[in-house]
Amino acid sequence: MKKIFSAFVLVSIVLIAYTQENTKNYAKLPSVDIKTMEGETINTGDISNDGKPIIITFWATWCKPCIKEHDAINEEYEDWVDETGVKLYAISIDNARSSKSVMPMVNGKSWEFDVLLDENGNFKRAMNVNVPPHTFILNGEGLIVWQHVGYLEGDESEYIEIVEKLVKGESID
Repeated sequence: MKKIFSAFVLVSIVLIAYTQENTKNYAKLPSVDIKTMEGETINTGDISNDGKPIIITFWATWCKPCIKEHDAINEEYEDWVDETGVKLYAISIDNARSSKSVMPMVNGKSWEFDVLLDENGNFKRAMNVNVPPHTFILNGEGLIVWQHVGYLEGDESEYIEIVEKLVKGESID
């Protein structure tokens, strides 16, 4: 009887672990007002890409790894868009005073993706971003399916691999 009970407990534990591992609780973007570089207010809950994946990066002008990440992405971004339809939003977390340097930096770097301003940090806090760069990938339904903190040369290759899997309907695990 003890062997049967032990086997039952073991099987139950394995099934619970398997179920929890394969059940993903994806979240939608929180609804927060931020600004475009032109000063227009947009709500993050309205960010979409016609059923295609979205990459959201949190960055700052004073963050050297952030700038390296965006430079590396920018070299490939046009190809990414052509191949997958992905859209990237770079969310600056510079405050109201330092955000004045965002537009000159973006223009000087010729970054092709959309840059938005989170001057008061509400979106950053809602997304639980503590340290930039912090990158999120959303599936075609607008659900957050993956995130990464920091940047090392080559990380951008992982981003596009995940996006390609999403486009093909493959698992990103």
